[in-house]
Amino acid sequence: LTVNCLDRHVEKSPNRVALIWERDEPGTAVHVTYRELLDLTCRLANTLKKYGIQKGDKVAIYMSVSPLSVAAMLACARIGAVHTVVFAGFSAESLAGRIMDSGCKAVITYNQGIRGGRIIELKTTVDEAVKNCPSIKHVFVAQRTDNKVQMGDRDIPLEEEMAKAASVCTPESMDSEDMLFMLYTSGSTGKPKGIVHTQAGYLLYAAVTHKYVFDYQQGDVFGCVADIGWITGHSYVVYGPLCNGATSVLFESTPVYPDPGRYWEVVQRLKINQFYGAPTAIRLLLNYGEEWVKKYDRSSLKTLGSVGEPINNEAWQWFYQVVGEGRCTLVDTWWQTETGGICIAPRPSEEKAEVVPAMAMRPFFGIVPVLMDENGKVIEGNDVSGALCIAQPWPGMAKTIYGDHQRFVDAYFKAYPGYYFTGDGAYRTKKGYYQITGRMDDVINISGHRLGTAEIEDAMADHPEVPETAVIGYPHKIKGEGAFAFVVLKEQTTHTDRVKEELKTIVASKIAKYAVPDHILVVKRLPKTRSGKIMRRLLRKVVTEQSNNMGDVTTLDDPSVVKEILDAYQKYKEKNSS
Repeated sequence: LTVNCLDRHVEKSPNRVALIWERDEPGTAVHVTYRELLDLTCRLANTLKKYGIQKGDKVAIYMSVSPLSVAAMLACARIGAVHTVVFAGFSAESLAGRIMDSGCKAVITYNQGIRGGRIIELKTTVDEAVKNCPSIKHVFVAQRTDNKVQMGDRDIPLEEEMAKAASVCTPESMDSEDMLFMLYTSGSTGKPKGIVHTQAGYLLYAAVTHKYVFDYQQGDVFGCVADIGWITGHSYVVYGPLCNGATSVLFESTPVYPDPGRYWEVVQRLKINQFYGAPTAIRLLLNYGEEWVKKYDRSSLKTLGSVGEPINNEAWQWFYQVVGEGRCTLVDTWWQTETGGICIAPRPSEEKAEVVPAMAMRPFFGIVPVLMDENGKVIEGNDVSGALCIAQPWPGMAKTIYGDHQRFVDAYFKAYPGYYFTGDGAYRTKKGYYQITGRMDDVINISGHRLGTAEIEDAMADHPEVPETAVIGYPHKIKGEGAFAFVVLKEQTTHTDRVKEELKTIVASKIAKYAVPDHILVVKRLPKTRSGKIMRRLLRKVVTEQSNNMGDVTTLDDPSVVKEILDAYQKYKEKNSS
């Protein structure tokens, strides 16, 4: 696999730029050629081997986006180790949970990270995480800043070791179905699941979708601004572009640092040809106005892409008209951690074929979408909605959930036997195009981050004064969705405001800051069916203010609870607006 991403390009054009690292500090880009990236990768691979990492071992990567974090992924792949990248914004507890679930032998991290001009204590977080992880033998620590951090017995200074290592490392010979990486994603139950991708099919699918969806041509500069902690960073920052011998941009900063013109200043300075980002960032920038965009020359742009959640019409129009000046193709791409790569997008298609705003539209080569009704029957014809399934396998599909194949079967193949169930609902238009309408289960999408509401509920349930919680998603102007929590407190609890603050702290430390609910409403009890299941759809109706249309409430054990919650919500709203 790394031979396809590195060695074959080094043979033909060793000085071609593989990575352009747009560091957090504005205007300080670092160019890394294919030859240099191969050298970095081999030295890192030899360092891992020296410390006993072998084929099949699991390695956690907890780093910000950089050439070294890309080399860490490739070094694992080169020696046949399995990497699991954990987004560097996750808490110590989230990191520890992933390390324990996958049985990692080592962690690769930085002393610190830098994002938006702020220091992020990565090594400190790793130290806290590995206290409870007996499987960890070594922590490799690279330097992103000049600040000293505490180094213990199992800590190894990475760059020092790499400097001593040989710059040639023979790649391990791998079977097409050997594991390449694991990536944890949220499901509708509380525990994140380790999605497993293997070698050949995954790489092929990432490369082919990268080439055809974005119309990538040799010599283009491909700018995907996703973090490597997400599947988008794996497939469209690292594996797809490098397999295609592309020049890939690594973006370490944020869209608003040092100001809301950052993306477009980078486009101008690096002459980016394809720009792939998230709707949540576009919605954020739209609020700052057009002058931040128009200040910079965007004539290098040919294709714009959107990923992470369905893009709303207003954001699509702004991205297309203002950023792309109405002359760039805008591809709204639908796919998942589980699919490995893009499955539905407006391109590839016939030349000049129409692109409908805010719609993924066309299935990629080999993808056969179907819509299913409640009874598990395929819905034929157009102008219809249903559960989005895929009818035949494709090369990029995930192979299992690590350590729990039954959960894999149950989550994706049980609801509609013979089909892969995406968990999303979709509408097929009169012309036969696909529009994704959103999740059908208790999973919400906050700023493009997928999060099971059960995860937030499980975290809050740890508070001694909170016997019960229910979390739902509600529409949020910038984030797409926000989390709204309904909590029941023990009877003797008087200081509700303090409890609310404590709950926010718990969620931040157990999951991550982005998971903290925007709203916490204290209620006397939750709406439940006679069998004890919380009816979250009623809570959704309360928050989205459709309470005149509650639907069937006959299955509630006590329908008077609805009015109780509505009153509490009205009071909460009035208090907030005053």
